[in-house]
Amino acid sequence: MLSEDLRLRRALLPETAADDPLLRLQEETRLGDGIIRLRATTHPEEIRIGGVLVMCPHCGARRDWMVICDRSEISIRCRCAHQWVEPELTHADYEALIDVGGRDYPSLEAAAQAVGYDGTLAGTYLP
Repeated sequence: MLSEDLRLRRALLPETAADDPLLRLQEETRLGDGIIRLRATTHPEEIRIGGVLVMCPHCGARRDWMVICDRSEISIRCRCAHQWVEPELTHADYEALIDVGGRDYPSLEAAAQAVGYDGTLAGTYLP
C-alpha cells in the first residue's frame, strides 16, 4: 500500500522535476507558495543553550557552526561534517543567529561544501 502511494506521488511530479534530481530537490525544499523551507547560516562563535556550551559529540569542537533550519527543526553541523538536531533551539533562536546577507544553494550538501562544513576542514577553527 505504501509503495503504491509513493508511485502515485512520483507520477504527479512535473515532468522536468522528475527527470532532473537537482530540480526535484529544489521542488522538495520549497513550500507550495514558493517559500524555501530549508535555510542555513554559519555561526563562528560559541552557542550556549540554557547556559550549557554546545560541543560536537564527534570531535569536541566548541564554536564555528553551521546552523540549519528545516521547517521548525533546528540542526547544528560541525566542520567535521557531524550534524545533529538540537530540540532546545527554536525558529526564533535561528532567526537571532542569522548573519546579514547570505547565499542560496541548491542543496544542504552544496552549501556545506561551499562553506567548508563537509568534513574537509575538520579540526580547523577559522577566525
